[in-house]
Amino acid sequence: MDASVVGIRLASGVMTPLVKKLFRGEGAGAGLVDRPVRISSYVSLREQRVLSRDDLRRLADKLVAEALRVPGEQPLPPGEEAGVATALAVTLHSLGDLALEDAQAVEMGARAFAAELRKAAPATGLGRDAQLFHDRLLVTTCLHVLHFFTSRSTYIPAALVEQARRQAETIAKIDALLARIPRQGGRDAEFEARYLEYLAKRHSTLTIFGLDLPPGSARWPLDAAYVSLEATPRPRRVGGEGSATVPAQGAAHGSSPLGTGDLLAFEPRILLRGEAGSGKTTLIQWLAVSTARDEPEGSLVPFVLPLRNLTRYGERLPAPEDFLVATVLKGRAPEGWESRVLSEGRGLVLVDGIDEIPETERARARDWLTELLTAYPGNRWLVTSRPSAVPQDWLASEQFAELTLSPMNRADVAGFVTRWHRAAEAGDDLRDQLLASLRTKSELARLATNPLLCGLICALHRERHGFLPSGRKELYTAALSMLLHRRDRERELRLPELAEEPQLQLLQRLAYWLIRNGRTQLRRSRAEDLIAAALPAVPAAQVLGEAPAVLRHFLERTGLLRAPTEDTLEFVHRTFQDFLGARAALDEGGLGELTRHADDDQWEDVIRMAVAQGRPRDRAAIIGDLLVRDSDRAVLLALASLEYAAELDPELRREVRTAARRLIPPRDDQAAYALGRIGPLILDLLPLDAEAHRHARRFVIAAAETGSEAAIGYLAGYCHHRDEKIRATLTGVWERFDTEHYAAEVLARMVPPPDDLVVTSDAALAALTGFTGPPGLYVLHRVSRGALTHFLARQPVAGLAFQQFSGGTDAEFLRGHTSLRRLTIDTWPELRDLNALHGLPLEEVSLDLGNDVPLGPTLAAWPRLRALTLHSCGPWSFTDFAPGARPDVLDLDDADPDLTGLGRLTSLRRLRLGFDWRPGGKGAWAELSALEDLREIAVHTRALDGLASYAHLPSLRTVMVYDDEEMWDPDLKARVAHRFPQAELGLVTQAYGN
Repeated sequence: MDASVVGIRLASGVMTPLVKKLFRGEGAGAGLVDRPVRISSYVSLREQRVLSRDDLRRLADKLVAEALRVPGEQPLPPGEEAGVATALAVTLHSLGDLALEDAQAVEMGARAFAAELRKAAPATGLGRDAQLFHDRLLVTTCLHVLHFFTSRSTYIPAALVEQARRQAETIAKIDALLARIPRQGGRDAEFEARYLEYLAKRHSTLTIFGLDLPPGSARWPLDAAYVSLEATPRPRRVGGEGSATVPAQGAAHGSSPLGTGDLLAFEPRILLRGEAGSGKTTLIQWLAVSTARDEPEGSLVPFVLPLRNLTRYGERLPAPEDFLVATVLKGRAPEGWESRVLSEGRGLVLVDGIDEIPETERARARDWLTELLTAYPGNRWLVTSRPSAVPQDWLASEQFAELTLSPMNRADVAGFVTRWHRAAEAGDDLRDQLLASLRTKSELARLATNPLLCGLICALHRERHGFLPSGRKELYTAALSMLLHRRDRERELRLPELAEEPQLQLLQRLAYWLIRNGRTQLRRSRAEDLIAAALPAVPAAQVLGEAPAVLRHFLERTGLLRAPTEDTLEFVHRTFQDFLGARAALDEGGLGELTRHADDDQWEDVIRMAVAQGRPRDRAAIIGDLLVRDSDRAVLLALASLEYAAELDPELRREVRTAARRLIPPRDDQAAYALGRIGPLILDLLPLDAEAHRHARRFVIAAAETGSEAAIGYLAGYCHHRDEKIRATLTGVWERFDTEHYAAEVLARMVPPPDDLVVTSDAALAALTGFTGPPGLYVLHRVSRGALTHFLARQPVAGLAFQQFSGGTDAEFLRGHTSLRRLTIDTWPELRDLNALHGLPLEEVSLDLGNDVPLGPTLAAWPRLRALTLHSCGPWSFTDFAPGARPDVLDLDDADPDLTGLGRLTSLRRLRLGFDWRPGGKGAWAELSALEDLREIAVHTRALDGLASYAHLPSLRTVMVYDDEEMWDPDLKARVAHRFPQAELGLVTQAYGN
């Protein structure tokens, strides 16, 4: 075997479709003669005018790109790709000038045939390495060209059977060899295993706020701590200001929430927004650990990119070869390993904290992301940010879906509290007492909306033997007291006695420096300098020693600071940084500096916490200055600050509310979300008679975003609204609230009843006690068969959709449900008995059973069927349809059906025959042609020839194709357009095929 051919490492699955584009379709001399034909008669060049020089250049570009995609040492010097592609296009163009016959070419072999092409073409003008790469790629291409000749000519197989066999064997051996060649001699696989093991250990624990655990146990195992929250897809804006919105692309169920564990199963690119403490970084850890631990070898590889670490000193954002720069494995990977993983589409790139870099650097961060996405398509990407840090649709042009982490609902909070007390060994009595307080004290429940605050509440509840603070300021103050002073004192540690206030004075200087510089990390040496400069003014802290000893105390004893690297420090959570920074601003009298940054999202919490901690005149000065600035953001911040102003002049409160009213109605969805995040204060600003208002949906978004029980009454006013987007918002947020209360006040009163209500748990299902008519439910995998059976015994339903359901081997709980019209099963692998589905009055059915249970008898028992979608299902045929069935839509994604019996389904308007379907003869076209009212069809490109030749479909208006548009034969396109002059030709938008 020629080593130069193997060196390119291009498998036949890549080469064959590209090489075929060089040659014409069926034509003279192709298998119809008993003697050799000239090569020029095959070629799609010159007099045939099928393949232009531009087409040929694009083909050469693809050949070069495919050759360079293969992992391993790159054979071409950087920057010479375009030159090689140009030279290859010129060389291949000489195919049209060859006087050789196909038999002569086959007998010559690939190397000699390539030499003939080089002779017929002009000199390439390439350098030595580029010329060598060009020649190797040309030989590889010629090998496949000759194999093409052996499969097209009837003369050559007869005259040169042995030669043809050798050509085929050579290609097969290359494919087999390529499959066995280890990347980088096994170094990639070895390092990858080591890296994944490191990731799984590095991110497998969390900090536990306020827990006194034995030495070495001060971290919480991620498996025990992680609570899967939900994220709500945010609609994408289409067009300009005031344009319509549509659900996030690909998101299941429009605006219905998704479990965070399922995010990347639905969307390959996600921008995830979440408030401080909402669990963004914990989610990044969980995705990294679960992927590293559970994915099969050679599958996804996570890259965790915390921007606060990567850009702490203003460094450039990393290229792939620097993705490990913030880990102990920096410089240990085989050269180019990261790029090879991304080129293969195996990367899970987790970019944490767009909001944690200065606002001036975010445009550069977006450019960095765009370059990575362009260079390495096909990977999975998750980018996190606080909600206000970047505008809506910030990455929409890069096909990112936007989702927002939902606040913890009652079930989430109960689960978190239970896990916390189990880890702390705090006892069931204390846990039950706290859960009772969270149920009965609305102010406390409103605080426990994210994992950070919930953890602080748990810690303080145990620390204070059941006494809890009543507000956010009091919660942080108590937490700081616990962490800075009471823990060590009450454990009777022999340490120098140091009161809280001196420690706060020093820590707040570090916090304010970070805020002023737009950072979340600082060098250890800088921290020591800041402490050293402050120590003379804080003599009590000198009991600990000089600045290095003081800083060491903060790191080792308080739990407020941590060192992600040897020379870098950060606050354990951004919330503490903002709280202490606000305290410093008040001490320095820097109120003007605070309000000057009103439009900077990194200062929002600082300003709110300054209002919470300030004296009455400080609060009035801050809020008054925000109103003077008069920007929408400043007014919203002033309104949000009212919640924290324990004492404030009533006239100033009225001024704030008056200024805020001009923001009603919100100008777009983004403004509605921002308004809602202020909290229940905004409910008084929303109009009570807004049901018919053209901005009604934005009022609903704002009210729902507050997460306040007080919002339920307002949302109940929209129970009779017919707008589908408003109804979707009402049903999508219900588990953010007390599920029973919301179900009774909103869901039970909706007219018509909800038709796509997502149910995530048995408890949620039990909370649904009544509707104005049969609802439609989307049942997630955590719902049990028993709970569903109990629910269906008391409540008829019009629609059911199951996702990853584990409901046993039969569907007996559905038997006799005469109200059921819509059924979707998205994977139910245990299901074996479909008898209970017989006779149900189903009109719309979508099945992806994940097994091979025969479907034919069940189809025969659905006489009312109007729409059917089949994915992975058992045997069936068109003759199985019930005699009375008049389906309008058939979508057969993964099927390869025999069309026998199709012709009697004359009611069909849309038919998708699936990626794998190929016509079985003229009888198939006769069946298809019986569908005189068919308006849309979807087939593979390989079925287009028969469609254009034999199908008679006078009503056809759309022809959809499952394939890459660049692989379409232009002649075939023209024939389809001529055959169906009123039909538009387009691509099937989903991904199909094996």
